[in-house]
Amino acid sequence: MQVSQIRAEVPGILRLVVPIVAGLAASTLIGVTDSLMLAPLGVVPLAAAGLTGSVSLIVFAAIYGLLSALSVRIGRAYGAGRARAIPTILRNGLALGLLTGLAGAAVMGLVWLILPALGQPAAVLAAMPAYWALMAAMVVPFAVLTVFKSAFEAVGRPWLGTAFAFVAVGLNVPLNYALIWGIGPLPMLGLTGAGIASLLAESLALALAWAFWARAGSMRRLRLRRPLARAEIVAALREGAPLGLLYVAETGAMTIATLMIGVFGAVALAGNQVAFSVGSLLYMVPLGVAGAVAIRVAQAQGAGQAQALRPIAGAAVLVATVWLSLAALALGLFGARIAALITDQPEVIAVAAAIFAVFALMQVMDGVQSTLLGALRGMSDTAWPAVVSLIAYWVVALPLGWLLAHPGGFGPAGVWGGFVLGLGGAATALAWRFRRQTALAGGP
Repeated sequence: MQVSQIRAEVPGILRLVVPIVAGLAASTLIGVTDSLMLAPLGVVPLAAAGLTGSVSLIVFAAIYGLLSALSVRIGRAYGAGRARAIPTILRNGLALGLLTGLAGAAVMGLVWLILPALGQPAAVLAAMPAYWALMAAMVVPFAVLTVFKSAFEAVGRPWLGTAFAFVAVGLNVPLNYALIWGIGPLPMLGLTGAGIASLLAESLALALAWAFWARAGSMRRLRLRRPLARAEIVAALREGAPLGLLYVAETGAMTIATLMIGVFGAVALAGNQVAFSVGSLLYMVPLGVAGAVAIRVAQAQGAGQAQALRPIAGAAVLVATVWLSLAALALGLFGARIAALITDQPEVIAVAAAIFAVFALMQVMDGVQSTLLGALRGMSDTAWPAVVSLIAYWVVALPLGWLLAHPGGFGPAGVWGGFVLGLGGAATALAWRFRRQTALAGGP
């Protein structure tokens, strides 16, 4: 694989990466906006938003992982020139999105029942019920909107899905302000108001996306009437299930890490939420690169271009590494200043700055392993990577994090320290797997 081949693939990767990352970041900005606008209310609402966000992230990630198989299936059909197969995948994907959204909301309800037994601060739990229920309901429009975004990305119109994601963010800000603090006749609802705003914003964005798909002339080929087919839904579910498991393993481990930090008290939990709000935005970069490389690999495979698979992956790794190295440098040098932009409480800033120092190293490791996961996803190789993620996060990262936080004496930042080695090991294993799979596919 020559440097010139990798360089030639960089523009194609960037054309997908930038809008996909922007769209994912927009989805995350709803939670970040909640944190920013709730911070003046004190530690408890901020910690409550953080705890809810860390658990709901598992559900959102599982749904994103499961439904991302649709972008691969559509991308493969698009690359092969089978345009008439795309509306079949999309219509059945919308049904799958609705079902997975409802299932995700139900899972949030079940988790709420066991949350009091996990040792979290009582004051934080007391503030959460309505906000938790509203964020659970938000899972449904999020899932259906994810299907539309996946389809738009796979057919070369990624900025379209991003635009609808930013509609949700744009609506969330004024709705948050009005419902958290109360404007005119509206009551001051605080944390509950933030939940209502988030649900309304996501639902309105979905309604606009649906109306555009149903009426726009450019969408005519994507809305050709196709019957619901159980075989198509089951095929997409079978391909996407390992991806859902993979993201559950990843975000579930992060949620357990947050619960481990909660043992240190409300200040530690609030500091972790400040760091996690920024970290969640940065996480969108490797996630977006993974989505972009999956689509490009699927398109290349559909077009019978096996020789392009390694250069595509190499270009994606290069983009992710450069981007995240700059982010790591910023976190390492300016962590305290970044935290101070979100909260003015010195003890919370100190915890967040210590966590940022660890996040800096995590970013580069996560960029490489996420990109390789995406490349393998584009080849429909999902089961083996899911096992690698389970081992990396649950066998390596979490036990090491506990040792560093407690016996090691590093506190909340130590919990995240174990993730560095876990991600490094995963990147090595996935690089080997991708090289093997591309050799079998007939690549150089």
